[in-house]
Amino acid sequence: MEPKMDQPMQNQPLIIQKQNISEELVKYIKQQIISGELNPGDRIVETKLARELGVSQTPVREAIRHLHGEGVITIVPNKGPMVRTLDMKDVFEIYSVRSMLEGLAIRLATQNATDAQIAELESFYEQMKLKLNDDSVSSLLYDSSHIHKTIIEMAGHDRLMNMYQSISFQISLVNRLLGARSTKQKEVDQHLELIEVLKKRNPDEAETTMRKHIFRSYRDFVQLSEKRDQPLQFDEKLWI
Repeated sequence: MEPKMDQPMQNQPLIIQKQNISEELVKYIKQQIISGELNPGDRIVETKLARELGVSQTPVREAIRHLHGEGVITIVPNKGPMVRTLDMKDVFEIYSVRSMLEGLAIRLATQNATDAQIAELESFYEQMKLKLNDDSVSSLLYDSSHIHKTIIEMAGHDRLMNMYQSISFQISLVNRLLGARSTKQKEVDQHLELIEVLKKRNPDEAETTMRKHIFRSYRDFVQLSEKRDQPLQFDEKLWI
């Protein structure tokens, strides 16, 4: 999750900046994964991708190497690069780290955010609620992510923001997989508690609320997932 708010992912043609081709390709492949054009387990054919985007294989290979280093891509013998499939150990690690970072973020936000910032976030939430009856809006996943990213920014902690940025793509991927089965009403209902606890400006209560919020998402993911190949870690004491 980036320091600045992202716009919803759309399938738009990639505009290559010649001086940063491999960086643009990294962003493009991530966008394809988050949008659902590429799914966990899908193979990425370097020659095909280079041909489709009108670039040489060298920057494509560099982008694949970078994504492999981030854990987004895995290299499978005799098959080549593939979008990494998350197992339940991956999901537990992502959610547990997220719980720690966002718990600290909202604790700091209750102390550092201005009244105007909190009021602006509350206004955003009210607009989010209006989309419940808008049939043209199929999901509120972007709105939910915006609330979390804004709280990260409100913390006013650069190193925390950088650490969160390092796992933001993995969080977005898990959110995409969970969000596909989440309802708009559920997104609205579950994010009200974050707005309310921010307004109270009680750091201890805010941190506990956020950690419970993240734990609930983890529990929902496990219950909805068919990936039961790993032991499930449901001890709430690990989170709160």
